[in-house]
This record gives sequence, structure tokens and C-alpha cells, in this order.
Amino acid sequence: MKKFPNRHLDPEGYVYVSYGHPKYLEHVIASIVSLRRYDKDRPVALVCEDKHRSLLEEHGLDHLFDVIFKLDDDHASIVGFKHNTHHYLIFEKNLFLDSDIVWCKDPDPLWRSFSAYDFTITGNLISDNFFGAPKGLGVLKDIILRRRKRTLKRFDLTYLSRVQSGMIYASSPKVAKKVNEGASEFLSKKHLTHFQSRKMEKGRSMESCEWSLAMSMSRNNIPVYPWLQGHTSPQLDYISDFTDHDKDFVYVSCKYYSDNFIFSMRGLKSKILRKLLMGIFSFLPGKSDYLMTTPYCLHFGWYHQKEPFYSFSDRTWAELTGDSKSTLLSDLLSRKTGTQDI
Repeated sequence: MKKFPNRHLDPEGYVYVSYGHPKYLEHVIASIVSLRRYDKDRPVALVCEDKHRSLLEEHGLDHLFDVIFKLDDDHASIVGFKHNTHHYLIFEKNLFLDSDIVWCKDPDPLWRSFSAYDFTITGNLISDNFFGAPKGLGVLKDIILRRRKRTLKRFDLTYLSRVQSGMIYASSPKVAKKVNEGASEFLSKKHLTHFQSRKMEKGRSMESCEWSLAMSMSRNNIPVYPWLQGHTSPQLDYISDFTDHDKDFVYVSCKYYSDNFIFSMRGLKSKILRKLLMGIFSFLPGKSDYLMTTPYCLHFGWYHQKEPFYSFSDRTWAELTGDSKSTLLSDLLSRKTGTQDI
């Protein structure tokens, strides 16, 4: 694992990663703009390729980060980075974040709740049948043949959680390394599981890290951090029909169904099918109960729901890199004392 002996940073910090197409760096910048509305104190680190570092310097945006650290070439992928987060524990307590996240409120209470863990990832205690499996009717074959149960039995596991790796928290290098190495081992044995490649899904070009991390956490008795908590949810998926917001996500309010089964239907692409099924299953008392809430983060993880975030990212990048120095950039740089290289 990498050591960071010369850092003099606050004990808690955010870690973003950026590689590949420059648009992903733009997404990171947009996420940080939303973060700085609520947290102006905790440092932010960027782990990135050299070409992304050069792009930041070209536009004078490198000072948005307290730390910029070079990403190993072998780690420039979803699995490559998220199965190796133990190499990038830049702070004493680290919150690793996906780039397609918008912050919606003060994260102080979230940090306090994460402090109870050495390592955790947001998720649900029980994974559904779609987790790491076909997303269409093909899942019925897995259910009928009990492939999920057979996978658990083959690897001597008693449960499988649903991991949503948009947020990974780590304060213990030892535990993080144990989970990551276990996940890499499970991924190498994918042919012995019921899981399918994420690259088989439309719009996906990289392998998933989540089911292997979930299996490793199960083996090591590492609990997931509850993803769905009503008003204290760390992140909620952006679904247009369930979310009220302005164009820059300063105001965000999400419709949250109290029943997890009803709420799980939010990602169905067909509005007609979604409304029909929710209407049928909401007939029972309590099933139609919902609340309006603002999560700590909106996560644009659904491929068919990303456009509003792309628009926000494009506007933010254009404003920060325009000919005239924007008020937004001045506000962001006002807290900086300089970027550290470690």
C-alpha cells in the first residue's frame, strides 16, 4: 500500500478518481461544485491520469483540489480502482465518491455516522435477484434454477448484500486491503458464480466491481452502510419522475416510498409498466406511503437518467473555463492555500 508520510491534511477527506475521456473529469468538477455549497472545510483529493492533471493546469483548475495524486495505469478502470482503494487512503478517514454525484445538503451528520466503521460501502443488507444478474426476463432462469443460492453455497457464504459503490468509506488500511483482495479473488472466479459481465448491459464498457465486493464483505463479516434510510439516506438514485429540482440542483426533493419493494420499482424504464405495477402492489395498507426528502447525495447511476447531470456538468465546466473569470471560480478558490503533490 502507498504511504503518505508528508501530508498535513485534516483527518477526513473526499477522494475522487478521474481517467479516460475528459468528460469524466468535468463530472468530478461539477460534483465538487455541489459539494462546496455545503462543505467548505474538508479537503478533496483527486486521483487521476497525467493527461487529466494537465487539463486541470491548462484551465487553472488544479487548485480546486487539496491533493492531486497519480493513478496507477493498472487501476484505470472501475474494478482497477475500486478493488484497490487501499492504495489511495490519502486521509485518515476517506470517502471515495463516484463522479456522477450531486451533493444536496450538509454532510456533517453523514461523516459522524460513517465514523462507526473501519470500512463500509453503501448498500442493502439483502441483494435482489437482479444484482449482478440479467436485468430482463433472463433473471427468471436464475430464480428457477436457484443460481444465487448455489453461488453462496459454493463459496460457503450465508448471505449476500447489495453493494452500491458510489460511496466507499475507509479508515482502516488493513480492513480495506482485506476486502479488496477478497473481491479480486472472487472476480477471478466469476465462471463459478451466477453473475454476468456488466459489459453485457447497454452503454456499459467496463466490468462491475460490486458483486465481488459484496461477496468479500460477506466473507469478512463487514457490514454495508444502509443505503435507504428515509430522511437520512446517504444517496438516492436520480429518477426524473421521483425528483423535484432546479437546473443546478440547489433545490432537491425526492419522493421516497416507505416500502422497499414498492420503491425498488423506481428504475423501471417504462413509465406505464411502473405505474401499473406500483398501483397494483400499493393496494395493501401502507404500501403507498411515501415521504418527500432531500438525501445527502443524488446519484445518477441509471444509464437512461443521466442527461440532467450531463447538462449541469457542461454548464459548470463552461462557466469555470470561460474567457472571463466567473464568480463561481472565485468562490471555489477563495478557500484554497494551494495544491499538494504526494
